[in-house]
Amino acid sequence: MSSTQAKTQAQAKAQGPLKDVGAFIFDVFGTVVDWRTNVVKEVTELGTKYGVGPEVANWAQFAQEWRNAYMESVLSVGSGTATSASYNIDIVHRQASIPQIHCLLDKLVAKPEWAKHTSAWTEEDKRELTLAWHRLGGWPDSVQGLTELKKDKIIVSLSNGNMSLLIDMARHAKLPWDAVFSTELFDTFKPNAKAYLETARYISVPPNKCVMVAAHIWDLRAAAKLGMTTIYVPRPDEDSGVKFGDIKPKSQGGEVDYVVDSFEGIVKLVRGG
Repeated sequence: MSSTQAKTQAQAKAQGPLKDVGAFIFDVFGTVVDWRTNVVKEVTELGTKYGVGPEVANWAQFAQEWRNAYMESVLSVGSGTATSASYNIDIVHRQASIPQIHCLLDKLVAKPEWAKHTSAWTEEDKRELTLAWHRLGGWPDSVQGLTELKKDKIIVSLSNGNMSLLIDMARHAKLPWDAVFSTELFDTFKPNAKAYLETARYISVPPNKCVMVAAHIWDLRAAAKLGMTTIYVPRPDEDSGVKFGDIKPKSQGGEVDYVVDSFEGIVKLVRGG
């Protein structure tokens, strides 16, 4: 039996409210993978290599500033308020392709509060640290939940990460995608509508039969405008400016279709139970 036939049979048995959708599209950073734990670990290891351990420098704060600058950079491009010289996140993580963004790695390590701790870092150190984003691990529920969901539905990623990063990450974290989509393919970043629409087009599933899954409300708002069903998965300290538990489903007066506390909850929305 082919995988397509198996999924058709599984869909026939599905009894949940999402039994008739065609595909699930997942954000990756923060939604599927835990970037903070992994990046803080590698930054701390690099600092310690040069005698600057976590008791001296707040490497968790360093990682957060790096992430914040990345988010500001890509969101400003995706929303149309800026342009980018590159849609390759390995490049964006290293340097500010948008002039007003001052905290990506090359500029972050030059800030006075960090330069005193990072001045010994070599170009090879910084190159290798940038690749930490390729080595992220999934949240505890991610692989099992995706594996189960894949038995019933198409599952793909849609990330602002570049293609090589997403492929490396999928291999490292054993993420069982049917396909990997990067906004790099579309010369934009989310939340530009083009990213969502082109992903739906390539998998031949109309937007109103697609489900967008994310831990960031801005991502789901963009998908909802295009007719996609939305599932919010709250992750610890992930959705900037949003308090944990604040996002509610429409059934409780909120703006997303569903809120689940793990990927197992998504499987139940398809299968019932």
